[in-house]
Amino acid sequence: MSKVIRVATDVGGTFTDLVSFETDSETGEASVITAKSDTTPPDFEIGVLNVLEKGGVDPAAVDFLAHGTTVVINALTERKGVKVGLIATEGFRDTLEIARGNRPDFFNLHYVKPPPFVPRYLRRELPGRISYKGAEMRPLDLDPLPAIVADFKAEGVEAVAICFLHSYADPSHEQRTVEKLRELWPEVSVVSSHQITREWREYERTNTAVLSAYVQPTAERYLRRLNDGLTTKGFSRSPYIMQSNCGVDSLDAVARIPITMVESGPASGIWGAAELGKLIGEANVLALDIGGTTAKCSLIENGQVKIMTDYWIERDRKSAGYPIMVPVVDLVEIGNGGGSIAWVDDFGKLHVGPQSAGALPGPAAYGKGGTEATTTDANLWLGRINRDYFCGGEVEADMNAVETAIGAVAQKLAVDKDDAARGIVRIANNNMVNALKLVSLNRGFDPRDFTLVAFGGGGGMHAVALAAELGVAKVVIPANASVFSAWGMMMSDLRRDYFITRLADLAEGAAEGIEALFAETEDRARAQFATEGVDRSQVTFLRYGKFRYQNQEHTTEVPLTGPVTDANLAKIEADFHETYEREYTYRLDAPVEMVGIHLVAFAEVGKLTMTRHEEGASDPSPALKSRRQVDYALEGMHEAAIYDGTKLMPGMAFDGPAIVEDPGSTVVVNPLNKARIDGYGNIHIEIGG
Repeated sequence: MSKVIRVATDVGGTFTDLVSFETDSETGEASVITAKSDTTPPDFEIGVLNVLEKGGVDPAAVDFLAHGTTVVINALTERKGVKVGLIATEGFRDTLEIARGNRPDFFNLHYVKPPPFVPRYLRRELPGRISYKGAEMRPLDLDPLPAIVADFKAEGVEAVAICFLHSYADPSHEQRTVEKLRELWPEVSVVSSHQITREWREYERTNTAVLSAYVQPTAERYLRRLNDGLTTKGFSRSPYIMQSNCGVDSLDAVARIPITMVESGPASGIWGAAELGKLIGEANVLALDIGGTTAKCSLIENGQVKIMTDYWIERDRKSAGYPIMVPVVDLVEIGNGGGSIAWVDDFGKLHVGPQSAGALPGPAAYGKGGTEATTTDANLWLGRINRDYFCGGEVEADMNAVETAIGAVAQKLAVDKDDAARGIVRIANNNMVNALKLVSLNRGFDPRDFTLVAFGGGGGMHAVALAAELGVAKVVIPANASVFSAWGMMMSDLRRDYFITRLADLAEGAAEGIEALFAETEDRARAQFATEGVDRSQVTFLRYGKFRYQNQEHTTEVPLTGPVTDANLAKIEADFHETYEREYTYRLDAPVEMVGIHLVAFAEVGKLTMTRHEEGASDPSPALKSRRQVDYALEGMHEAAIYDGTKLMPGMAFDGPAIVEDPGSTVVVNPLNKARIDGYGNIHIEIGG
């Protein structure tokens, strides 16, 4: 009997997750192994090897391994990258510092822009100029480059970013500079903007090149250490790395441009939600991932995940943040998770997050020295989490520490401990409801038209309350929800997104040029895949156009089907009007122009096929563990049926109030809710009341 073993590992802020599927190649039957271990910064690869060992997975027997990591976003937010030098077009070294004039704290006369990642003394210029149409206006002069290299070496620069004006239209000046720089300084890490993006917007392209250079040596070292560690353990293949665009790519490709995995963890979970939606017949999904540190959410319409390049880190009410122009799943991320700390401000107002207790010391209940109340502690105090089955029974909940932490919050609020705990849960829920509104109502979508798919260690804990607040009729908690992001990686294809800026009016005769641009980009994609042994017959494409009303600044993306011809330009324009109106509530009687294309190239690399099991008897009593009093915060105290999630079989059904417990997560089913288990082991909860 031959077996195929597929493994995915996901490094989160608190835990490193593992999902392993061992499939019988003849019968198609699969056994699933899941495991969690502590994330181990700064040596994240140790946590990956630990979780493989904990799950009993032998790397030598693994046929396919996908990996997602927070190493890039951590290096950026913790400022643990390398010293970067920037080479720009003559006269444009200060683009990085000028940035954008708009700012979130608009009326603050003392507002200070975020400092650039490259100080001015490390920013250099080269003569030469390309026009926005790709024509050379002034030849490139590389004579100053040796002196620039000497200065950078003297200053201890470890990576160089190159971004020239309009290189999205013609990258030849950047290419020649990279070639000469590597000749002069072979050991330095070099990143040029055209390698990452071919879209316009000078500041965003420059900052993206800089941030990619900033993390490139760190990320490459990590990926190489991970690969070496796996090889030492007997893994004979090359791992695939999850990217921010919901696809995986080869380790070598990602090591060259690691900025593409800036949001790899959240992307895999959201992709998993989209794939799960297709499996269970739910094309419109609100995906919610609640982990130990953050909550992430995204909207999936007609089974399609939206990918954008307007991504910013560290952007909040007081800071403009930093743009990263790479394909990233359209999501909203907030600092609310199981480890989010509850605190009371000087005005006696309760807050939850964004500060997190992390894995160490963790929530007070961990007994590792944590003294501040977290969302997890509040859920424990209210009986929503089983204190006798904390972390699947692996950790003895320190309820004395929980009582002390909750009591400190209660004292500041002048309420009892129960009310303080209820307040923490309600504030956390409110924060997450607002995030879900940002990806639905604020984009012109009614959340009542969607199914909420909630996952992560805390997804099932809060999902029903959030759905009731938003008017969502159904919640789905995936099987193995606590490691669902890792599962999502195994549902991902090899994927690359190509964004090309090219202006064209939607007028008769324009179709030929647009179609030629798509065809040229498709040929480039096939050629890139071919260098990695992927046959052109395996490559498939999705096409999108980026359109705007003439004289507007920003664009709206519209999916395109089939070849672009003059005959279907009218339909493309009508689709743009409809999409624009849904998002902005109005449309204009104005000419429409294309600003660029977005081409998605896919190739399958061992994607998992799920088996649906027959649904049996509806009686859930074989999975019933006990009953206990649970405080549902808004709904008050109820005696809840407690079910063992590992014993719930397809077809079983039960009513709330109930709690489902498995080793990695807890699912809260409110009074008046109805739950059932589908053929894939997912819990479907119909919201009542």
